[in-house]
Amino acid sequence: MRMLFLTMAVFLCTSCVAGEPYVVLKGQRFTVELAETLDKQALGLMFRDGMADDHGMLFLFPSESRRSFWMKNTRIPLDILYFDGQLRFVSVAGAAQPCRTPTCPSYPSSGPAQYVLELNAGKAAELGVSPGDVLELHID
Repeated sequence: MRMLFLTMAVFLCTSCVAGEPYVVLKGQRFTVELAETLDKQALGLMFRDGMADDHGMLFLFPSESRRSFWMKNTRIPLDILYFDGQLRFVSVAGAAQPCRTPTCPSYPSSGPAQYVLELNAGKAAELGVSPGDVLELHID
C-alpha cells in the first residue's frame, strides 16, 4: 500500500514539473485549456457545469481579426477577454450569460484579436483589466 501511495505521489509531482499550460494576467496565474483546433474552438466550454476560479480556456488563432463569441450550450457565465497579436488587451465581454435557446447573442471584440481568454464571470473586473494590459503565455 505504501509503495502504491509513493508511486502515485511521484506521478503527481512529475505532472506538476511537466506543467500545464498557463497564462498570467495582472499578476494572476490561470491554468488554461488550449483551444487550438477548429473542433476545440467550436466546443469551447460548452456543457460544463463549473470551472475552478484559477482556470480558463485560451483560444489561439493564426492571425488577428475581429472575433465574436457566443454562449450557446454554455452553462456557466464567463468573461470573454480579447487580446491582439502582441498579447495586449483589446476588450472584454463581461459576464456573458449562458444561452440555451436556438438564437443566442454574440459578443464581438472591439478590435482585431488573435487570442481569446475565457474566465469565470467577474474576473476581468476583479483584476481591473484595461486596454493595453499584456497577457503572458506559458503554453509550451
